[in-house]
Amino acid sequence: MDIRLTIDGHGVDATLNDSATARDFAALLPLTLRMADFHHTERIADPPRRLDTSGAPEASEPKAGDLAYYAPWGNLAFFYRDGEHSPGLVILGRLDDIGDTGRLASAGRVRVRVESVS
Repeated sequence: MDIRLTIDGHGVDATLNDSATARDFAALLPLTLRMADFHHTERIADPPRRLDTSGAPEASEPKAGDLAYYAPWGNLAFFYRDGEHSPGLVILGRLDDIGDTGRLASAGRVRVRVESVS
């Protein structure tokens, strides 16, 4: 599924994978998030509810541009730098252009609107 993230007024395209967790995330769209920086690697925010992680791998090693869900905390994580191998991390999809990760790295909280693209 194709989605668009609008990060502080700038559109960024991404594609969700076909996992149960990504489909459950897509069911929440459109969604506006205030994302905080976490470890100078990713932006995190809480979705309105926990996502279904049926059939998800036990762990993932995120790369810059990955959109993910961290099941132990129940939060979304959008990576602008490569992360570490993380148990409970489920990759939802990926930014279409890795060059767009810089928009997530700006200082302070970032407002992100996530919508499906028809």
